[in-house]
Formats: sequence, structure tokens, C-alpha cells
Amino acid sequence: MRRSLPLTLLAASCALLSACATEKMRSKETILTDTLRTYAQTIRWGEFDQAIGFIDPKTLAEHPLTSLDIERLKQVRVTGYDDAPVVPVNDDEVQQTVKLDLLNVNTQVARSVVDRQTWKYDAATKRWWLVSGLPDISRRE
Repeated sequence: MRRSLPLTLLAASCALLSACATEKMRSKETILTDTLRTYAQTIRWGEFDQAIGFIDPKTLAEHPLTSLDIERLKQVRVTGYDDAPVVPVNDDEVQQTVKLDLLNVNTQVARSVVDRQTWKYDAATKRWWLVSGLPDISRRE
């Protein structure tokens, strides 16, 4: 029993260090995949207040969302989120086209809009930022 305790501690330490190293070495592609999945879930559940956290701070500063924009988003329920594969623009930028099916909660009218997303990678924060902003639900396509 005494002998197995140091071996157990050594194994646990190695596993912990391995997990830390793996987290630090996550690739841009893995981070992008995780970001897009989380963003899609946020939009699907209509959590537009949380979706603002995905927008590039510089973009948000240049084009702040108004209370009217937020209220307009709250008037729809997302009933479908059909995302196309990501298209690389360069090493640090990708684009994705998403068809959103929406239902107006007041009128019960269903419609679809196309959201053309542009995502840029910030190497300093190791994060992908949405630079195209939240979906424009007033456009129809």
C-alpha cells in the first residue's frame, strides 16, 4: 500500500500536467470549432444578451447595439439554425453563412434570414471574435 501511494501521486501529477499542457496547446481550429458551437447554441436558445459577448470589442465600440436592436431581437424565437461549413479567408479570418429560421413571438409569423458571419482570430487572447455583429433580423433572403 505504501508503495502504490507514490506511484498514484506520480500518475495523478502527470495527468494534471498533461491536461494543463493540452489546454495551452489547443489549436486555433479547435478554439474556432468550440466558439462556433457555443455561439450557435447561444443564438438557438435566443440568448442574444450573451451573444453580444462574442462580438469583437472594437466592432462593438464602433457599432454599439442600441436598446431598440436588443428589443427587436427579443421579439423573435429562433426555430432553426442551419450553418454552412466555414470558409477560410486567411490564417486568422473565416466566414460562415447561417440560415436562421425565426418566429415572431407577437404575430406568430415565420420567416428566414441569412446571417453572413465573419470571425477573426486574436492571437493575444487566443480567441475568435465575431466582427460582423449579431444577425440582422430585419433583412430577408
